[in-house]
Amino acid sequence: MHHFHYRDHELYCEDVPLLQLAAEVGTPCYVYSLATLRHHFTVFNQGFASVPHLTCFALKANSNLAILSFFASLGGGADIVSGGELFRALKAGIPPERIVYSGVGKTLAEIDYALENDILMFNIESSQELEAINARAGKLGRKARIALRVNPDVDPKTHPYISTGMKTTKFGIDIDSALAEYERAQSLSHIQIMGVDCHIGSQLTDLTPFVDALGRLRLLIERLDRLGIAINYLDLGGGLGITYDQEEPPHPEEYARAILRELEGIQCTLIFEPGRVIVGNAGVLIAQVLYTKSSPSKNFVVVDAAMNDLVRPSLYGSYHHIQPLKRVEGVPRETVDVVGPICESGDFLARDRELPVVQPGEYVAVMSAGAYGFTMASNYNSRPRLPEVLVNGKDYFIIRRRETWEDLIRGEVIPDFVQPGKG
Repeated sequence: MHHFHYRDHELYCEDVPLLQLAAEVGTPCYVYSLATLRHHFTVFNQGFASVPHLTCFALKANSNLAILSFFASLGGGADIVSGGELFRALKAGIPPERIVYSGVGKTLAEIDYALENDILMFNIESSQELEAINARAGKLGRKARIALRVNPDVDPKTHPYISTGMKTTKFGIDIDSALAEYERAQSLSHIQIMGVDCHIGSQLTDLTPFVDALGRLRLLIERLDRLGIAINYLDLGGGLGITYDQEEPPHPEEYARAILRELEGIQCTLIFEPGRVIVGNAGVLIAQVLYTKSSPSKNFVVVDAAMNDLVRPSLYGSYHHIQPLKRVEGVPRETVDVVGPICESGDFLARDRELPVVQPGEYVAVMSAGAYGFTMASNYNSRPRLPEVLVNGKDYFIIRRRETWEDLIRGEVIPDFVQPGKG
């Protein structure tokens, strides 16, 4: 469900016509719907209202401060994977006691930063990381609250690049080794065991992998209890998918029912790390058509958005629905590649897509771009990153300004010895 819809053949976000927004803000740009963000977060969160829980939004999906602050106002926390994401979460007003820190490569400086801010807990990904966090906590005179990220070796049936719960991935600790690791953690003087963590992958459209993982986690928690190791938190990660094309992912309420059914009798606070399911369909990328061209074997629509703005189609072969901001009756359709200005053959937003014929100057919306859009954007080909716009009813707000060419070189220095005439 989202708040992007046509009125009299013109695409709106809530009560804002996107043609007007595009003309005033310029393209390309990202546009988010506050009403959709509110609805998605609330539906997900309320699914677990009957049990103690914490919904920690995954910053990697969308890390704009305005959006994070909005989730904080709804009682949400943060799932972070870097010191920079911790900085963002704190700046957005998310309390440290609602922040969990995952990721396989936490640096010592990042560990210290998290300890100094007294976050809820670290999700530990390896034996050496456990040792490092214990040492840093000792140096700072603190106890680090931790969970072990357990790898249950469950196939999430998703793209291999976003599959994180199988034994061949870099993530987590093998579930067969987890008991020994917990016993070792219990012996460390600056570690406080708080929970068990698991995240099996992203864009999951079937409940079976979640259920399979839960069965293994339940057995682990029961074994830990027999060893006298109390588990206060069970972090089940995120991963619930959305509809980009023909997918039929379970509704968050169905997901909640399945989780609660499998965990009946387990007495601990549940932590969830949703990202895509909250923001994915709450955002679009608006682009303007620059040119159309045809070759004997292909038709192309060249737009001003590119792979540096939205890399998912190039990186994963992902599908994003594309539609015009203004629909015209009777326009013929043709099969095209929608491509951008980047100097790469892999710079495309759609391939072999049947779309209404468009003309230079017209606008299109790339749908379901709220997750892993701007957060994965780059300055490749020295292209300034896009503005982000938040719509609230009849109003819109630029929550990140468009970068300038001066922004591209900010921080760069030319030494005297390489300047012309000084070599």
